[in-house]
Amino acid sequence: MSHDTVVTAAMLAIGDELLSGRTKDKNIGHLAELLTLSGIDLKEVRIVADDEKAIVEALNALRARYDYVFTSGGIGPTHDDITADAIAKAFGLPCEHDETAMTLLAEMYRRREMEFTEARQRMARMPRGAAHIANPVSTAPGFIIGNVYVMAGVPQVFQAMVDNVLPTLRTGTPVLSLAIACPYGEGDIGTPLAAIQKAHPDTSIGSYPRYIGQKFSTEIVVRGRAQAAIDAAGAEVHAMIDAIRRKKEVVENPSAEA
Repeated sequence: MSHDTVVTAAMLAIGDELLSGRTKDKNIGHLAELLTLSGIDLKEVRIVADDEKAIVEALNALRARYDYVFTSGGIGPTHDDITADAIAKAFGLPCEHDETAMTLLAEMYRRREMEFTEARQRMARMPRGAAHIANPVSTAPGFIIGNVYVMAGVPQVFQAMVDNVLPTLRTGTPVLSLAIACPYGEGDIGTPLAAIQKAHPDTSIGSYPRYIGQKFSTEIVVRGRAQAAIDAAGAEVHAMIDAIRRKKEVVENPSAEA
């Protein structure tokens, strides 16, 4: 019987600029890597426009399905930064200026001798009752409401917020992996690899094609939470590669001795 603990997560990346290609997302890969190392399975990523209905629909679907949801983008000072409003609507809460966030921002702009304008005050808005995610880079906090963690889209700020969030999360059994170099393409390995996967349901086996020069090859990655299960599947993958090699040698040199 398996006693593995599985904790799941999803990410919702928000912004017209992501969908237009104007901004190349750097946050998804960063979050995925850190969650994997922490034993949290990132199961789904969605990218939506700066559209309140789209954000609400996506958020409600994700937060009902996964243990954690992480959002990026849309909490700045401009008119199209509507993430806080949309998340408040998804939870059925008012979106209002948080008193502590207002104080933090007011003091920061005072130190910088800059006016704390109405636009800048927008960065202090969040659903009523939300908890802060500290922002050591630019002060304006992200926030937590329910199982949703709302963070900035600017990569440097997003990464700093993630660093503050990770130690507070419930984590699961980490996923281990074994990478195996295979000199054959997916057309050669597809059928036997499917059989190996079926025989080892406690693992997840992925194949990643490569093309170098005039030759296809594949990297096969076996993932799982138990080293013994990974080793057993890995042994069969190596055996599969050897069997394909022997078969090709016979085809290419049929006169060779068995």
